[in-house]
Amino acid sequence: MAMGKTPGSSDDEGADGGFAEINITPLTDVMLVLLIIFMVTSSVITQQGPGGGAKAGLKVNLPKGGAADVTARTTDMSVAVLADGRFVLAGNVVAEAELKQAFDTAKAQNPDTVVIVQADEGVSHGTVVQVMEMAKKAGLAQLAIGVREGN
Repeated sequence: MAMGKTPGSSDDEGADGGFAEINITPLTDVMLVLLIIFMVTSSVITQQGPGGGAKAGLKVNLPKGGAADVTARTTDMSVAVLADGRFVLAGNVVAEAELKQAFDTAKAQNPDTVVIVQADEGVSHGTVVQVMEMAKKAGLAQLAIGVREGN
């Protein structure tokens, strides 16, 4: 029996009698490639969004506004747009036709009425623009966007 060998060992362990080491370089290469693939696909999925196309975008946390930006007057008209797209005027849910009628009435009573649009963070930009365009068509040119008071 040779001095450097253990009983039952074969000759393919190497000339110096040590064990062959596991090479992890290919495993590392595969893991890095998978990481890059996941990073690219997750960014593409986020950019496409649930609707895809023109509705694509990322979620944006709207900035907080100062309390002194808009001072509410009694002649101002506040329109809230809920997350599901419904319109709220004076605490009541109204349809689009009723909102247009309210804009026309406000224009007839006071042409300088300021329309304050308070939209939920989840409301699409298009819905906010739609409300503002309805106010403009009714002749109410002074528009404001309501925001949370920042600290």
